[in-house]
Amino acid sequence: MITVDILPQTAFTFMLIFSRLAAMIMLMPALGETSIPTQVRLVLALLLTMVMMPLVASSYGAIPATVPGLAFIVMTEIAVGLFIGTAARLIMSALHVAGNIIAMQMSLAFAQSVDPTQGQQGVLLANFLSLLAVTLIFATHLDHLLIAAMRDSYELFVPGQPIPVGDFSEMAVKFVSDAFRIGLQLAAPFLVFGLIFYVGIGILSRLMPQIQIFFIAMPANISLGLVLLLFLVGAMMTWFLQAFEQSISMFAG
Repeated sequence: MITVDILPQTAFTFMLIFSRLAAMIMLMPALGETSIPTQVRLVLALLLTMVMMPLVASSYGAIPATVPGLAFIVMTEIAVGLFIGTAARLIMSALHVAGNIIAMQMSLAFAQSVDPTQGQQGVLLANFLSLLAVTLIFATHLDHLLIAAMRDSYELFVPGQPIPVGDFSEMAVKFVSDAFRIGLQLAAPFLVFGLIFYVGIGILSRLMPQIQIFFIAMPANISLGLVLLLFLVGAMMTWFLQAFEQSISMFAG
């Protein structure tokens, strides 16, 4: 028989699960883009909390007897959610690194527009790669991996335990370095292209100084860069999705 005695414990558990999942969703790529209204993201977090509660409710103990104890466990849950969401977002920043490098090599660094995934100005090519990545995450069902990471986070970070600050710091450094590494790997063909192109333009300007190299180089650089992007964008996004899957799999055991 259900009595009102279980209501405080149920409400306490629901609040803690919602705190962790809402913090994740606010930062996670695909599920928590800034272009999605905050109300929609909160409703999604509420629905996921209802789904997750029967699975993870046993991970939580009794209600703390003191207010500081209650505040500690709430802040811990929020911190875990923010860490996992930020880690996933850092992997997406690899596309911004790659997009900025590619734009510089193609003389398109000043072509900027509002990035709907970040809510701020960004290089046009970086914005295109970010939107393409979000689309492919849903198309390849990697969003299911993000939800699995939410569930398995309760095995990696047990509720009520102190925050592993050392592990958090080490993983944060790893994700930042991985983001730069992946971004450079994605843009590597364009670095080679830029080196060869500008060396050729320099030699041509020395051989034929009377030609206005700037008016020839700019259209040729953009045209050849776009053709190269056309042939490489499929391989680039496949490489990124593999790296994204490997990174998120660290949380989805």
